[in-house]
Order: sequence, then C-alpha cells, then structure tokens
Amino acid sequence: MEEAFMAMLSHLLHLQNSLDPTSTVFSSASTSSPSSTTPSSLLSSSSAAPLLFFTLASLLSFLAVTRSSSSTNSGDSSSSNSPSPPPPLPDGDYSVAAFRALASDHIWALDAPLRDARWRSLYGLSYPVFTTVVDKLKPFITASNLSLPADYAVAMVLSRLAHGCSAKTLATRYSLDPYLISKITNMVTRLLATKLYPEFIKIPVGKRRLIETTQGFEELTSLPNICGAIDSTPVKLRRRTKLNPRNIYSCKYGYDAVLLQVVADHKKIFWDVCVKAPGGEDDASHFRDTLLYKRLTSGDIVWEKVINVRGHHVRPYIVGDWCYPLLSFLMSPFSPNGSGSPPENLFDGMLMKGRSVVVEAIGLLKARWKILQSLNVGVNHAPQTIVACCVLHNLCQIAREPEPEIWKDPDEAGTPARVLESERQFYYYGESLRQALAEDLHQRLSSR
Repeated sequence: MEEAFMAMLSHLLHLQNSLDPTSTVFSSASTSSPSSTTPSSLLSSSSAAPLLFFTLASLLSFLAVTRSSSSTNSGDSSSSNSPSPPPPLPDGDYSVAAFRALASDHIWALDAPLRDARWRSLYGLSYPVFTTVVDKLKPFITASNLSLPADYAVAMVLSRLAHGCSAKTLATRYSLDPYLISKITNMVTRLLATKLYPEFIKIPVGKRRLIETTQGFEELTSLPNICGAIDSTPVKLRRRTKLNPRNIYSCKYGYDAVLLQVVADHKKIFWDVCVKAPGGEDDASHFRDTLLYKRLTSGDIVWEKVINVRGHHVRPYIVGDWCYPLLSFLMSPFSPNGSGSPPENLFDGMLMKGRSVVVEAIGLLKARWKILQSLNVGVNHAPQTIVACCVLHNLCQIAREPEPEIWKDPDEAGTPARVLESERQFYYYGESLRQALAEDLHQRLSSR
C-alpha cells in the first residue's frame, strides 16, 4: 500500500513540474526530511495548478508516512543532519529526470558497495569508474551539439554494451528514435576507441611497468621475461553478413564473426588490441596483418630489459598457442599434444599457464560487455564497438572492479601455424631461444 501512495505522489509531483516548470518542490531536496520542505515557491507561482497538486501531494505524503511509521522502529529516523539518499531508478523509467535523480550528488551519501552494485547492474561498472568515463568524454560529446546530456548519453550506451540490447530495444525503453540510439552508440564507442585508447591501452615499454609485468608472469610460470600473452577470439555477428564473398566471415564455430586479437599482461589488462580480420581468417594471418607484428619485425619496439639464458640474450617476448608462429619475440609450444621431451613438455605446460591469462581476460571482456556475445551493430561499426569494450575492460581491471563469471568460448582446435620465408631469421633465433628456456626451466625446477 505504501508503494502505491508513493507512486501516486511521484506522478503528481512530476505532473505538477511539467505543468508549471518555474516552481518545484525538488528545489529543496538537499534538506534532511520531507517536513523541512517549504511550499513558498509553489504559492508564489502564477498558476493555480501548483497549489492543487501540492495539497493533494501533501495529503498522500502524510498518509504514506503515517502508515510506514507505524511499522518501523522510531530509531530509524535519527541522524537528521545526513543528506537524504537519491531515490532508486523506478522500474521502466529511463527518462533524463529519473537518471538525474539517480546520478545526483546525493549518490555519494549511499553506502559505497550498495551504490556501486546498483550502478554495475545498470551500466556494467561502478559509479566512480562511470564518472571517470564521463569526465573524459564530456568535452567531445558537448562539442558534437548532442541534444542529450553527456552523462545520460554515456549511460545509455554503457547500458547497451553491458546488456547487449539492440537499438530498437533501447529506443522503446528511452522513448527515442532507433536511428538516434544508433547515432549516439556510434559516437560514444568511436570516442572510446580513439580518444581513450591511447591512454588505457599501452605497450609496456616503460621500465617500471615492464619489470612489473615480467615479474608477474615469472611468478606464474617460472619463465623469465614474458611481457604478454596473445590470443584471438571470434566476436559473433547477430545478423549474417550479406556481403560475404567466399564465406570469409564464417568462423571455425560456424557463425559469422569478426576476429579480435588481444595481448594481455599478468593482470589481464590488454596492452594491444586489433580488429582487422573477418571471422574466417586464421590467427596467424590476422597477427601478420597487425601493426604490432610490423613494429616487432621492424625493430620499432625495443624492450631494454635483456637477460642472459645459457648464452642467449633474451629480450621480453609474448607467448601464444600453436596457432601462432614461433618467432624470436613470440614463443609457442613445442607440441600441441605433449609428445615432446620432459624439458619440452614442462616448458609447454608453463607457457600455456602464462597464456591462460589472456584467455581469462577475453572471458571477462565478453562477460562484462554482453554485446560481444552477439554483436548487434553493423559490420562497419563492429571494430570500434569491440575496441571500445576493450577500453572499458581495462578501466575495470585498473580500478579492480569485481570480476564476473568468465564467459567461455568453445575449446579451440586450430592447426599449428606455418612459418613464412620472410620470417626464417626470426624463427631460427626463436627456436634456439625456446630450447634454451626449456632446458634452463627444467634444470631450475628439477634442482628444487
């Protein structure tokens, strides 16, 4: 019954505000209790509607408070000096006014775990991380002359990314045109993928971060100088691609997709992201077409942390499975089926343990941003949407947001990558490095 009273009260107040926007009882919302609200702004209005609605609202408010006070402890109304918390977002109300009520300054008065759990359920991340995203994107959104508030637009897009809603579903929910929803989604994801990417997705070339990363992997695998783990995953397209010559978008799992390649550090933070290939392309071909591959083969990326392993100068390297070629800067397993010698099998086990970090990172990415489980944007906008989710993933990992249950793709069964003629020098040196690392690892662990 109390809920019915409060719902009627809320409707009356919103109706009053729409009839006479020059006066509102919410002007004194910062006070500590309903009894401290004064009707002077209503009585001074030139319209008779405010007085009528204020009278009815006061009656309903009195009845609701009277009924609720009879069933609660009198001690619950203490602490009159603390600010009143914002009302929860009403189910089905996604208006700017409802969002503003939820996202007001009073939200900081809520208990942090409850506040952030509420925000994660709506937008996929905690309120402090949300405000960080808004603060960084607001200048660009404001410059676009969008008719909606920047924080409201960001919240709308995050809701879509977190829950996988289609533009049509959000259009119905927010009472907006589906075209406008798509336009706002494209704008926000483009900004995330371009303006925030350089700040939150960085190759660990700095000495401090590089040492932290290699030490983190060594604690996990006992292998020295690993600086990242690489893997690819198909991102399913909800609509089959019409322009699909030779079925190039059909991935190994049987659905149309685009291929996402990421490199992650020991904290499951991506430091390289690329979406350039259709789902039908293999991991090695996609890797060779990336800027990261070109920079590594040209010597553009120089990691200064060099160690000596059995007479070999070992620079930082990344690890991947047998779908990637063995190169001086990329270590892959000796054998996909454990048919090697004891040192080789031990090395393979530790290498795959290091690779598991990127598998978990991809699982977290798809669990947090459910739109990646079945991408409902056009194929032309798919890359920026995927990269935007990777940026948001890194923000969550850096802020140590709770990790959801990992999304699991089907087990991979790719074929070992072949080595190109242009890669021979990298392959031969990588082969000698891998053998030295395997023998060193076996000796160290056997002597313990």
